[in-house]
Amino acid sequence: MLTFTSPDGRSLLIETGNKTKLAFFPSKPVVGALTFLSKPEEEPGKSIISWPGEYDINGVSIRGIGQKEGGHVSYVIEAEEVRIAILPAPLHDWTDHELEVLGDVAIMAIQGDDPKIAQKIIEEVDPRVIIPLASEKSSANDVLKIIGAVGTAAVPEWKLKGGLPAEGRQVIVLET
Repeated sequence: MLTFTSPDGRSLLIETGNKTKLAFFPSKPVVGALTFLSKPEEEPGKSIISWPGEYDINGVSIRGIGQKEGGHVSYVIEAEEVRIAILPAPLHDWTDHELEVLGDVAIMAIQGDDPKIAQKIIEEVDPRVIIPLASEKSSANDVLKIIGAVGTAAVPEWKLKGGLPAEGRQVIVLET
């Protein structure tokens, strides 16, 4: 089972069935979690990943995808046989090669600072589940507007038990 929460509306915390905690783009450290940053740091602290590359941690396969000459990092993870993409702001157009590296994504968490680019990425990737996140310049509602899901009720957490939706797209709005 995978559990998704957003401690501050801009970050994503994923907890796997074996209690591995992965915190993407948190504004402050999350106790007991491996932290992922969108900008590489020369000397990242303990339990921080900020560089493109491939990592395998407690049965979770993680790939940091470098963009803008490695100055911006998005992540794709495989946990419990589910492929999840986490895309930070600022968004930019993805090349065919970057989309190929991203692969067939089931769940996408996206900070939608540019509605047109967010819409294009969502259409190109076509995930079964979208988790909109706020960024410094936008709210999660900006993503909800472009995918026609304004008014979706927020939940404190979302647990993926069993399978994903077979058809259509599910939108999960996480409370802060």
